[in-house]
Amino acid sequence: MMLRLLRNRNFIFFLAIALGLVFPQAASLGEPIMLWALALVMMLATTNVPNDFFRTPRAILKPSVAGIFMTYPLLGGIILTLSALFIEQEHFRTGFILVAAVPPAVAVIPFSGLLGGNVSYSLAGTVAAYIGALIIMPVFFHLSLGANFADPVTLIRIMVILIVLPVIFSRIIIFFNLADRIVPVKGLLTDWLFFIVMYTIIGTNRNLIIDNPLIILPSACIAFTATFVLGLIIEKTGAFFKIDRKEVNSLMLLGTLKNLGIAGGLALSLFSKETALPAAVYNIFMILYFIWLDLRKNLKDHAAETKTTY
Repeated sequence: MMLRLLRNRNFIFFLAIALGLVFPQAASLGEPIMLWALALVMMLATTNVPNDFFRTPRAILKPSVAGIFMTYPLLGGIILTLSALFIEQEHFRTGFILVAAVPPAVAVIPFSGLLGGNVSYSLAGTVAAYIGALIIMPVFFHLSLGANFADPVTLIRIMVILIVLPVIFSRIIIFFNLADRIVPVKGLLTDWLFFIVMYTIIGTNRNLIIDNPLIILPSACIAFTATFVLGLIIEKTGAFFKIDRKEVNSLMLLGTLKNLGIAGGLALSLFSKETALPAAVYNIFMILYFIWLDLRKNLKDHAAETKTTY
């Protein structure tokens, strides 16, 4: 039973949240390796992307435009609108401005693979959004906060570690025909690497969450709307226009998940721990949203298998 639980993705993710809230002391140990753990997840995920994908610019253009639109005008616009309407505290509102301005979570790419999305589509959309962030973030911060808070060097470093290097190493794996050999451990390794990332983020922000149970309610409502509600709207819209299901899954993730590591880091570096609270709260809902999507997918798969059997 215990071994089965330790192999169950949703149990692993719930465990990360629970331990981060109850035993946050080890979160400091995860901070130096969190970025590299996510980079390894990216490498494993992008082994699903064929080499010829990078030789077809026309195929990259559509998901690139979609990635930028879903990340900034759609998701960023909704976050800014809701925070302007319902957040009174200035530091919390600043925190949501930071969340709205950052690129999508790099986890969009591996999550796409786990949820049966189009990994190539998600990769192109994520890369485009990060490149766009080099221009969008400085302009956004200048207009919203009255100063230039964005650090392009930091963004470039994050892109190299989390996108460029994993893609290069995944090409090496494919070149030497090693992709099939890592399949038996790929899923479990990915889940436990995500455990490190999730536990570290929750544990680091634990005091902010526990110490403000009532004051975080408006932030929680915004995070819920920007994940569960917006994700459902994207899904229904995609079904209405008969968009390919795999692409819809990718669009749902691009339109709901933000790189809260960048947002929280900017908040703590430039403002205060209170400013980082929106990123911490959003991160919890982001994890819960993915767990919900994964549970729903598993139920649908099980129902389809049962129907086929009978």
